[in-house]
Amino acid sequence: MILQPEEAKVSVYDRGFLYGDSVFETIRTYAGEPFALDEHLARLERSAGRVAIPLPLPRADFALEIRRAIRAARNPESYVRAMITRGSGPMGLDTGLAEKALRVVLVEPLQALPATMYRDGVAVTTFKTRRAADEVAQGAKVSNYLTSMMALKEARAAGAHEALILDGSGDVLEGTTSNVFALTQGVLVTPPEEAGILVGITRAHVLEVAGELGIPVRVERLPLETLRSATEVFITSTLREIVPVVRVDGQEIGARVPGRTTRAIHAAFRQKVGLGAEPLPWEKAGD
Repeated sequence: MILQPEEAKVSVYDRGFLYGDSVFETIRTYAGEPFALDEHLARLERSAGRVAIPLPLPRADFALEIRRAIRAARNPESYVRAMITRGSGPMGLDTGLAEKALRVVLVEPLQALPATMYRDGVAVTTFKTRRAADEVAQGAKVSNYLTSMMALKEARAAGAHEALILDGSGDVLEGTTSNVFALTQGVLVTPPEEAGILVGITRAHVLEVAGELGIPVRVERLPLETLRSATEVFITSTLREIVPVVRVDGQEIGARVPGRTTRAIHAAFRQKVGLGAEPLPWEKAGD
């Protein structure tokens, strides 16, 4: 059923509302088509499995619903959030109280970042913590983003675009809604899944593109000192693609401008998604 936002209703007894008991995926379109939809839905299914939420319908049927919702929205390009909650039931932590899993697909117009962020790069801050979901549902994209929200709040107060989460040892894990890469001594380094990160879909495509370009890659722990001494740093996410980082906690990175490797990877990624003929994000006019 397709509804306008003001018509859609979710029970106050839904466990996604009460306990953050839900999983989700963020998907974007290119030329109106959802990019890497099968990969996103496969990860959604893995996330649901890790927190024991039964899928309310087969993946193929969910893909059809998402495509139908995108067409109905009629946006030039869309940002999609596909969400599954455990459902509603009497209050209590017992997951058996949930009656039936609920699915929701939200479709919004895609809002691109200002070209200046790609042209000049962004600043990030760091936030040391231990995420509650690391042990019980590592790798699941669950809806409890409290740590990330607090980290991003601090980052924005400092005038930064993103916050990078550090583990108890001071190693860089990921951003609040992004994965992180550092170019150090000519090698591209990104933290491994076993560190407790959410393995991003864009991250996987960037690793593939880097291999095609002949850029050496290591998936390994990323100490904060290594990040700060890197020649280039960038973050990746579904909505932002690849964003160069030029300052970490106020310290300038490399030459203080987006680097050639970052540019090359982003250009190759745009070719991969079918936008090779369009201006690159940092080439666009305006802010």
